[in-house]
Amino acid sequence: MLSQLTQALSRLDYPAARLDIKLIFESVDPDTLAYAETLGLPPNFEFIVVPDRQPRTKPKAVNYALHFARGDFVVIYDAEDQPDPGQLRKALDAFASGPPNLACVQARLTIENAPENWLTKQFAIEYAALFSGILPTLQRLGLPIPLGGTSNHFRASALKWLGAWDAFNVTEDADLGMRLYRHGYICRMLDCETSEEAPCSFKPWLYQRTRWLKGWMQTYFVHMRAPLKLWRQLGTGRFLGFQVMVGGLIFSALVHPLFYALIALKISTGTPFFDPSGVLGLHVWLLALFNVAVGYLASMALCLITLRRGNARLALHILFMPAYWLLISLAAYRALLQLITRPFYWEKTEHGVSRMTPSR
Repeated sequence: MLSQLTQALSRLDYPAARLDIKLIFESVDPDTLAYAETLGLPPNFEFIVVPDRQPRTKPKAVNYALHFARGDFVVIYDAEDQPDPGQLRKALDAFASGPPNLACVQARLTIENAPENWLTKQFAIEYAALFSGILPTLQRLGLPIPLGGTSNHFRASALKWLGAWDAFNVTEDADLGMRLYRHGYICRMLDCETSEEAPCSFKPWLYQRTRWLKGWMQTYFVHMRAPLKLWRQLGTGRFLGFQVMVGGLIFSALVHPLFYALIALKISTGTPFFDPSGVLGLHVWLLALFNVAVGYLASMALCLITLRRGNARLALHILFMPAYWLLISLAAYRALLQLITRPFYWEKTEHGVSRMTPSR
């Protein structure tokens, strides 16, 4: 992965003399550092070795590296990322044309190995809905944008003023996006892509999704420690948006399988779904079925619309999204358990194993 990342960074359309690239390594991974030293990288590449201290998380590592950054703008890329060569210039144009309180622009993330298998197809559909549908809509409504963990471009001054990332939050991006809005900054989407590799087997997918959901739980509970203060800082609209986007995502992932469990229980025991003589029971079931149907149809419609960007061949796979959502619920319960037992544990995702991406 490292050689492809450095090649992608070398293709960025930006003067090399003004590009300060930090490759961040954990001190417990000397082999990767040794390999990087054999690549013969130009002088604008610098190796940063993060001391082996707890927590051993990505935000702790980038916080350490931030002390060595010299630019007025900072962007984070993951090892498997392939950013569009023009992304830096587009980000700077967005900052130049945006308001003074624009602190971050988020590039659109796409999946390069989408056709590989059922799991990667569902991942690509999900990303299309998020980065081409949900996040741009949040921007238009003026609501907080939960940042992605990569390809987010920051004003260095705003980032440092906020204290950078929370080293103990395993989705530091979502937390930072909320903190920006709480302190009067805004974020915007950038019409530019970074392609990355989706996990192509269940185990790494489960590890990654567990970490994401655990981090969203951390983010929700941290910001809701003082709900009245959060409401005053965000305003009513953004406060409600946070409840729906972050709280709603967590709640729906946990509650979703309970609906099917109740149906299975009714079928297995032969219990009628509602008492024909009781109007209330009928109304409750009809309302529940209506809510599930509307939720499914709305989500599928959003995915179908956002796939127009070039992944229309995945459209039929939208029908299998309910099965994918049940897997997300499994990860949500695993995340809840980890939140209690191992709240700051960072489960790393294995990348560079896809058969559809070049050898890395």
